[in-house]
Amino acid sequence: MINQKENPDFLNSFLQYSTVILNKSKNSIKEYNYDLSNFFKFMSNHLGYSSSENIKEIDIHELDLEFLKKITLNDINSYLFYLRDSLNSKPTTVSRKLSTIRIFFAYMTEEKFIDINPAQNLKNPKLGKRLPKYLTLEESQKLLHVTADEDNRNNKRDYAIITLFLNCGMRLAELVGINIKDIKFDECQMSVTGKGNKERTIYLNKACMTAINNYLSVRPKDKIKSGDEDALFLSERLERISRRTVQHVVNKELQRAGLDTTKYSVHKLRHTAATLMYQYGNVDIRALQELLGHESISTTEIYTHVSNNQVRNAVESNPLANEME
Repeated sequence: MINQKENPDFLNSFLQYSTVILNKSKNSIKEYNYDLSNFFKFMSNHLGYSSSENIKEIDIHELDLEFLKKITLNDINSYLFYLRDSLNSKPTTVSRKLSTIRIFFAYMTEEKFIDINPAQNLKNPKLGKRLPKYLTLEESQKLLHVTADEDNRNNKRDYAIITLFLNCGMRLAELVGINIKDIKFDECQMSVTGKGNKERTIYLNKACMTAINNYLSVRPKDKIKSGDEDALFLSERLERISRRTVQHVVNKELQRAGLDTTKYSVHKLRHTAATLMYQYGNVDIRALQELLGHESISTTEIYTHVSNNQVRNAVESNPLANEME
Protein backbone atom coordinates (compact mmCIF):
# COMPACT_ATOMS: atom_id res chain seq x y z
CA MET A 1 0.00 0.00 0.00
CA ILE A 2 1.14 3.55 -0.76
CA ASN A 3 1.25 5.90 2.20
CA GLN A 4 0.19 9.18 0.62
CA LYS A 5 0.98 11.06 3.83
CA GLU A 6 4.66 10.51 3.05
CA ASN A 7 4.31 12.10 -0.39
CA PRO A 8 4.21 15.76 -1.43
CA ASP A 9 0.83 16.87 -2.77
CA PHE A 10 2.04 17.10 -6.37
CA LEU A 11 3.14 13.45 -6.34
CA ASN A 12 -0.21 12.29 -4.98
CA SER A 13 -1.93 14.35 -7.66
CA PHE A 14 0.08 12.55 -10.35
CA LEU A 15 -0.65 9.12 -8.87
CA GLN A 16 -4.37 9.86 -8.75
CA TYR A 17 -4.29 11.07 -12.37
CA SER A 18 -2.42 7.93 -13.44
CA THR A 19 -4.97 5.74 -11.68
CA VAL A 20 -8.16 7.44 -12.79
CA ILE A 21 -7.33 8.95 -16.19
CA LEU A 22 -4.50 6.74 -17.48
CA ASN A 23 -6.07 3.61 -15.94
CA LYS A 24 -2.70 2.33 -14.75
CA SER A 25 -2.59 -0.89 -12.76
CA LYS A 26 -1.86 -1.01 -9.03
CA ASN A 27 1.61 -2.36 -9.76
CA SER A 28 2.36 0.51 -12.13
CA ILE A 29 1.21 3.03 -9.52
CA LYS A 30 3.47 1.41 -6.93
CA GLU A 31 6.40 1.62 -9.35
CA TYR A 32 5.63 5.27 -10.12
CA ASN A 33 5.48 6.07 -6.42
CA TYR A 34 8.72 4.22 -5.66
CA ASP A 35 10.66 5.73 -8.56
CA LEU A 36 9.47 9.30 -8.03
CA SER A 37 9.75 9.37 -4.23
CA ASN A 38 13.38 8.23 -4.53
CA PHE A 39 13.96 10.80 -7.26
CA PHE A 40 12.59 13.60 -5.07
CA LYS A 41 14.63 12.42 -2.08
CA PHE A 42 17.77 12.67 -4.18
CA MET A 43 16.72 16.07 -5.50
CA SER A 44 15.96 17.30 -1.99
CA ASN A 45 19.55 16.55 -1.05
CA HIS A 46 20.99 17.68 -4.39
CA LEU A 47 19.23 21.07 -4.27
CA GLY A 48 20.07 21.71 -0.62
CA TYR A 49 16.62 21.09 0.86
CA SER A 50 18.08 18.34 3.04
CA SER A 51 21.51 17.53 4.41
CA SER A 52 20.83 13.94 5.41
CA GLU A 53 23.57 11.49 4.45
CA ASN A 54 21.03 8.70 4.06
CA ILE A 55 18.98 9.67 1.03
CA LYS A 56 16.40 6.95 1.65
CA GLU A 57 15.43 8.50 5.00
CA ILE A 58 14.80 12.02 3.68
CA ASP A 59 11.31 13.38 4.39
CA ILE A 60 9.76 14.79 1.21
CA HIS A 61 6.11 15.28 2.18
CA GLU A 62 6.43 19.08 2.58
CA LEU A 63 8.07 19.70 -0.80
CA ASP A 64 6.09 22.12 -2.96
CA LEU A 65 5.86 23.38 -6.53
CA GLU A 66 8.65 25.89 -5.97
CA PHE A 67 10.92 22.93 -5.36
CA LEU A 68 9.83 21.35 -8.66
CA LYS A 69 10.44 24.56 -10.58
CA LYS A 70 14.10 24.51 -9.52
CA ILE A 71 14.80 21.12 -11.10
CA THR A 72 16.70 21.38 -14.39
CA LEU A 73 17.80 18.93 -17.07
CA ASN A 74 21.29 18.90 -15.57
CA ASP A 75 19.84 18.00 -12.18
CA ILE A 76 17.98 15.05 -13.68
CA ASN A 77 21.15 13.90 -15.43
CA SER A 78 22.91 14.09 -12.05
CA TYR A 79 20.30 11.73 -10.67
CA LEU A 80 20.79 9.30 -13.56
CA PHE A 81 24.55 9.41 -12.93
CA TYR A 82 23.89 8.71 -9.23
CA LEU A 83 21.85 5.65 -10.19
CA ARG A 84 24.67 4.24 -12.31
CA ASP A 85 27.66 5.36 -10.25
CA SER A 86 26.45 4.99 -6.64
CA LEU A 87 23.69 2.38 -6.92
CA ASN A 88 25.15 0.39 -9.84
CA SER A 89 21.73 0.36 -11.51
CA LYS A 90 21.48 -1.48 -14.81
CA PRO A 91 20.83 0.55 -17.98
CA THR A 92 17.37 -1.05 -18.22
CA THR A 93 16.57 0.10 -14.68
CA VAL A 94 17.80 3.61 -15.40
CA SER A 95 15.72 3.68 -18.58
CA ARG A 96 12.56 2.65 -16.70
CA LYS A 97 13.06 5.33 -14.03
CA LEU A 98 13.79 7.89 -16.73
CA SER A 99 10.51 6.99 -18.42
CA THR A 100 8.63 7.57 -15.16
CA ILE A 101 10.30 10.97 -14.70
CA ARG A 102 9.33 11.94 -18.26
CA ILE A 103 5.68 10.97 -17.72
CA PHE A 104 5.55 12.87 -14.44
CA PHE A 105 6.97 16.13 -15.78
CA ALA A 106 4.82 15.92 -18.91
CA TYR A 107 1.77 15.74 -16.65
CA MET A 108 2.97 18.61 -14.44
CA THR A 109 3.52 20.79 -17.51
CA GLU A 110 0.27 19.90 -19.26
CA GLU A 111 -1.70 20.64 -16.10
CA LYS A 112 0.10 24.01 -15.73
CA PHE A 113 1.62 23.17 -12.33
CA ILE A 114 4.97 24.21 -13.81
CA ASP A 115 5.80 26.23 -16.94
CA ILE A 116 8.92 24.44 -18.17
CA ASN A 117 9.38 20.69 -18.60
CA PRO A 118 12.97 19.95 -17.50
CA ALA A 119 12.73 16.37 -18.81
CA GLN A 120 11.71 17.35 -22.33
CA ASN A 121 15.17 16.85 -23.85
CA LEU A 122 16.23 13.85 -21.77
CA LYS A 123 18.13 11.29 -23.82
CA ASN A 124 17.66 7.58 -23.39
CA PRO A 125 20.64 5.55 -22.21
CA LYS A 126 21.94 3.17 -24.84
CA LEU A 127 20.74 -0.35 -24.15
CA GLY A 128 22.70 -3.26 -25.49
CA LYS A 129 20.39 -5.81 -27.07
CA ARG A 130 20.38 -8.93 -24.92
CA LEU A 131 19.01 -12.20 -26.11
CA PRO A 132 16.45 -13.58 -23.68
CA LYS A 133 17.35 -16.66 -21.67
CA TYR A 134 15.07 -19.58 -22.32
CA LEU A 135 14.76 -23.33 -21.92
CA THR A 136 15.49 -25.56 -24.88
CA LEU A 137 12.74 -27.84 -26.19
CA GLU A 138 14.34 -30.81 -24.40
CA GLU A 139 14.59 -28.88 -21.11
CA SER A 140 10.97 -27.75 -21.44
CA GLN A 141 9.80 -31.32 -22.00
CA LYS A 142 11.83 -32.50 -19.01
CA LEU A 143 10.28 -29.79 -16.81
CA LEU A 144 6.78 -30.84 -17.85
CA HIS A 145 7.47 -34.53 -17.30
CA VAL A 146 8.99 -33.95 -13.87
CA THR A 147 6.03 -31.80 -12.80
CA ALA A 148 3.52 -34.39 -14.05
CA ASP A 149 5.30 -37.23 -12.24
CA GLU A 150 5.47 -35.51 -8.86
CA ASP A 151 3.28 -37.25 -6.30
CA ASN A 152 1.57 -34.53 -4.28
CA ARG A 153 -1.97 -33.28 -3.99
CA ASN A 154 -1.17 -30.13 -5.99
CA ASN A 155 0.56 -31.80 -8.91
CA LYS A 156 -2.35 -31.30 -11.36
CA ARG A 157 -2.52 -27.62 -10.38
CA ASP A 158 1.24 -27.19 -10.68
CA TYR A 159 1.32 -29.05 -13.99
CA ALA A 160 -1.41 -26.79 -15.37
CA ILE A 161 0.55 -23.72 -14.26
CA ILE A 162 3.77 -24.86 -15.95
CA THR A 163 1.83 -25.89 -19.06
CA LEU A 164 0.18 -22.49 -19.44
CA PHE A 165 3.47 -20.66 -18.98
CA LEU A 166 5.32 -22.81 -21.53
CA ASN A 167 2.55 -22.90 -24.13
CA CYS A 168 1.00 -19.43 -23.91
CA GLY A 169 3.84 -17.18 -22.76
CA MET A 170 1.66 -15.33 -20.29
CA ARG A 171 2.95 -13.09 -17.54
CA LEU A 172 2.91 -14.07 -13.86
CA ALA A 173 0.26 -11.47 -12.97
CA GLU A 174 -1.90 -12.64 -15.88
CA LEU A 175 -1.82 -16.26 -14.73
CA VAL A 176 -2.60 -15.41 -11.12
CA GLY A 177 -5.55 -13.28 -12.22
CA ILE A 178 -7.29 -15.95 -14.33
CA ASN A 179 -10.90 -16.65 -13.37
CA ILE A 180 -12.80 -19.74 -14.49
CA LYS A 181 -15.36 -17.48 -16.18
CA ASP A 182 -12.54 -16.06 -18.33
CA ILE A 183 -12.20 -19.44 -20.08
CA LYS A 184 -14.40 -20.30 -23.06
CA PHE A 185 -14.07 -24.07 -23.01
CA ASP A 186 -16.05 -24.66 -26.18
CA GLU A 187 -13.85 -22.22 -28.10
CA CYS A 188 -10.55 -23.19 -26.43
CA GLN A 189 -9.64 -19.64 -25.46
CA MET A 190 -9.38 -17.37 -22.44
CA SER A 191 -9.21 -13.66 -21.70
CA VAL A 192 -6.36 -12.29 -19.62
CA THR A 193 -5.66 -8.80 -18.33
CA GLY A 194 -2.14 -7.66 -19.10
CA LYS A 195 -0.10 -4.53 -18.56
CA GLY A 196 -2.06 -1.31 -18.38
CA ASN A 197 -5.23 -3.30 -17.67
CA LYS A 198 -5.38 -4.25 -21.35
CA GLU A 199 -7.44 -7.35 -22.04
CA ARG A 200 -6.45 -9.80 -24.74
CA THR A 201 -7.45 -13.26 -25.92
CA ILE A 202 -5.17 -16.26 -25.53
CA TYR A 203 -5.96 -19.38 -27.52
CA LEU A 204 -5.50 -22.68 -25.73
CA ASN A 205 -4.02 -25.73 -27.45
CA LYS A 206 -4.75 -29.36 -26.53
CA ALA A 207 -2.07 -29.49 -23.85
CA CYS A 208 -3.50 -26.43 -22.10
CA MET A 209 -7.11 -27.60 -22.28
CA THR A 210 -6.21 -31.05 -20.99
CA ALA A 211 -4.13 -29.66 -18.13
CA ILE A 212 -6.86 -27.19 -17.10
CA ASN A 213 -9.62 -29.80 -17.22
CA ASN A 214 -7.54 -32.32 -15.27
CA TYR A 215 -6.91 -29.71 -12.60
CA LEU A 216 -10.55 -28.63 -12.45
CA SER A 217 -11.53 -32.24 -11.81
CA VAL A 218 -9.67 -32.12 -8.47
CA ARG A 219 -9.87 -28.40 -7.69
CA PRO A 220 -11.55 -27.80 -4.29
CA LYS A 221 -15.17 -26.73 -4.56
CA ASP A 222 -16.03 -25.96 -0.93
CA LYS A 223 -14.82 -23.59 1.78
CA ILE A 224 -13.10 -21.30 -0.74
CA LYS A 225 -12.34 -17.80 0.57
CA SER A 226 -15.13 -15.35 -0.12
CA GLY A 227 -14.41 -13.41 -3.29
CA ASP A 228 -12.05 -16.06 -4.68
CA GLU A 229 -14.66 -18.66 -5.63
CA ASP A 230 -14.07 -18.09 -9.36
CA ALA A 231 -10.25 -17.98 -9.21
CA LEU A 232 -8.82 -20.70 -11.44
CA PHE A 233 -5.76 -21.47 -9.34
CA LEU A 234 -6.17 -21.85 -5.58
CA SER A 235 -3.61 -22.08 -2.80
CA GLU A 236 -3.56 -24.48 0.14
CA ARG A 237 -5.53 -21.84 2.03
CA LEU A 238 -8.31 -22.11 -0.53
CA GLU A 239 -7.80 -18.58 -1.84
CA ARG A 240 -6.52 -17.17 -5.12
CA ILE A 241 -2.96 -18.33 -5.54
CA SER A 242 -0.35 -15.63 -4.93
CA ARG A 243 2.53 -14.62 -7.16
CA ARG A 244 4.97 -15.77 -4.52
CA THR A 245 3.41 -19.23 -4.41
CA VAL A 246 3.56 -19.56 -8.19
CA GLN A 247 7.22 -18.48 -8.14
CA HIS A 248 7.88 -21.12 -5.46
CA VAL A 249 6.14 -23.79 -7.54
CA VAL A 250 8.15 -22.95 -10.66
CA ASN A 251 11.41 -22.75 -8.73
CA LYS A 252 10.75 -26.13 -7.07
CA GLU A 253 9.97 -27.85 -10.36
CA LEU A 254 12.99 -26.29 -12.09
CA GLN A 255 15.18 -27.70 -9.33
CA ARG A 256 13.57 -31.13 -9.62
CA ALA A 257 14.27 -31.03 -13.37
CA GLY A 258 17.92 -30.27 -12.66
CA LEU A 259 17.71 -26.79 -14.17
CA ASP A 260 19.63 -23.77 -12.88
CA THR A 261 17.24 -21.60 -10.82
CA THR A 262 19.72 -18.72 -10.89
CA LYS A 263 19.37 -18.72 -14.67
CA TYR A 264 15.69 -19.58 -15.10
CA SER A 265 12.55 -18.16 -13.52
CA VAL A 266 8.83 -17.63 -14.16
CA HIS A 267 9.57 -14.85 -16.66
CA LYS A 268 12.08 -17.06 -18.47
CA LEU A 269 9.23 -19.52 -19.11
CA ARG A 270 7.46 -16.70 -20.97
CA HIS A 271 10.61 -16.20 -23.05
CA THR A 272 10.74 -19.95 -23.62
CA ALA A 273 7.19 -20.11 -24.99
CA ALA A 274 7.82 -17.21 -27.36
CA THR A 275 11.15 -18.59 -28.55
CA LEU A 276 9.84 -22.11 -29.16
CA MET A 277 6.86 -20.83 -31.12
CA TYR A 278 9.07 -18.59 -33.23
CA GLN A 279 11.79 -21.21 -33.82
CA TYR A 280 9.56 -24.19 -34.51
CA GLY A 281 6.28 -22.74 -35.68
CA ASN A 282 7.21 -20.33 -38.47
CA VAL A 283 5.11 -17.76 -36.62
CA ASP A 284 4.55 -14.27 -38.00
CA ILE A 285 6.23 -11.72 -35.73
CA ARG A 286 3.05 -9.67 -35.43
CA ALA A 287 1.07 -12.74 -34.41
CA LEU A 288 3.65 -13.31 -31.69
CA GLN A 289 3.36 -9.66 -30.64
CA GLU A 290 -0.41 -10.07 -30.28
CA LEU A 291 -0.06 -13.30 -28.35
CA LEU A 292 2.45 -11.88 -25.86
CA GLY A 293 0.61 -8.59 -25.41
CA HIS A 294 3.57 -6.42 -26.40
CA GLU A 295 2.68 -2.80 -27.02
CA SER A 296 5.62 -2.30 -29.37
CA ILE A 297 6.78 -4.81 -31.96
CA SER A 298 10.38 -3.83 -31.14
CA THR A 299 9.92 -5.73 -27.87
CA THR A 300 8.82 -8.83 -29.75
CA GLU A 301 11.69 -8.60 -32.23
CA ILE A 302 14.09 -10.04 -29.68
CA TYR A 303 12.58 -13.39 -30.67
CA THR A 304 13.55 -13.02 -34.10
CA HIS A 305 -1.22 -8.52 -40.75
CA VAL A 306 -2.35 -10.27 -37.46
CA SER A 307 -5.58 -12.29 -37.60
CA ASN A 308 -7.15 -14.38 -34.86
CA ASN A 309 -6.30 -17.51 -36.84
CA GLN A 310 -2.64 -16.54 -36.86
CA VAL A 311 -2.64 -16.10 -33.09
CA ARG A 312 -4.41 -19.44 -32.64
CA ASN A 313 -1.88 -21.08 -34.98
CA ALA A 314 0.95 -19.59 -32.94
CA VAL A 315 -0.20 -21.52 -29.87
CA GLU A 316 -0.94 -24.68 -31.83
CA SER A 317 2.56 -24.48 -33.37
CA ASN A 318 4.21 -24.71 -29.95
CA PRO A 319 6.05 -28.07 -29.99
CA LEU A 320 4.78 -28.72 -26.47
CA ALA A 321 1.13 -28.61 -27.60
CA ASN A 322 0.82 -32.41 -27.42
CA GLU A 323 2.72 -32.87 -24.15
CA MET A 324 -0.05 -34.20 -21.89
CA GLU A 325 0.27 -36.16 -18.69
